[in-house]
Amino acid sequence: MISRRELLKKSALAASATALLPQLVSAQSGGIIKRAIPRTGEQLPMIGLGSSATFSSLANSEDATALREVLRALIDNGGTVFDTAPGYGGGTSEEVAGDFVNELGIAEDLFWATKLNVARRGASSGADPQAAWDQVERSFDIIKKPTIDLIQVHNLADLPTQLGILKELKQEGRIRYLGTTWTGEQRFEDLAEAMQNEPLDFIGVDYAIDNRVAAERILPLAAELGIATLIYLPFGRNRLWSRVSGRQLPDWAAEIDAHSWAQFFLKYIAAHPAVTAITPSTSKPANMIDNLGGAIGRLPDADMLRRMEAHVDALPQA
Repeated sequence: MISRRELLKKSALAASATALLPQLVSAQSGGIIKRAIPRTGEQLPMIGLGSSATFSSLANSEDATALREVLRALIDNGGTVFDTAPGYGGGTSEEVAGDFVNELGIAEDLFWATKLNVARRGASSGADPQAAWDQVERSFDIIKKPTIDLIQVHNLADLPTQLGILKELKQEGRIRYLGTTWTGEQRFEDLAEAMQNEPLDFIGVDYAIDNRVAAERILPLAAELGIATLIYLPFGRNRLWSRVSGRQLPDWAAEIDAHSWAQFFLKYIAAHPAVTAITPSTSKPANMIDNLGGAIGRLPDADMLRRMEAHVDALPQA
């Protein structure tokens, strides 16, 4: 498996990333594309930052200070959405990010999205309500905000207990939005049922140019029901980087203002009308700024989407 870092080393972008990418956002007219949260109309920039994968790996290292610059790059270049969870990085991602956010004084600038997921008490029992409340309070302690923008039940875990807690928090005004997540198609039917029967403001799902299952039912259902979506794994972890290893971005990508493979992959996702925000994870400021370019300029139309799919589908599998 080739990483994005290794791929960039092999491309012309690697030599100029630090020098050129900071100008990417400011040089484009119109700024970052935003989408509305259906329930309220609040606008969110379409590209945000996730804290799993490489972000959580660095959060676990002895020197996590580079993550401060990733968060700064997000905010300084027009992004706001930061997605985290108490379990990412063995519990360090949320805590490290919270420390840097407060050190930088950007807590009020971020749309802070975290999750709730405590272990079941036994094979046949649900989550421990007290443990769930304790986890939520820990998240509030970390971000040091009286109101958290979004908390989602992670991976549909014991919705009766944990979503019930989120409903209470929302009624009390301590959270602005609630939702649930699932990655992988195995429980998409369960997710669809929750979408139809619970007052969800958001869902989080995986969707990528080579992983289009969510577009078959989940994304259309979200549009129908007025539920916002956060998109996870837009690069399929390292899967897409492996598939494009050693390959040049096609010239016709310039027709949609895609100047890197990351922007190519992100613009494909952003073109779906039911997508609210995409949260790729990165531990590098240059990658963060490059990713933000995926929500700047033109997005693909239906013909271009088919062309992009055909191009990627023809590549060898990772």
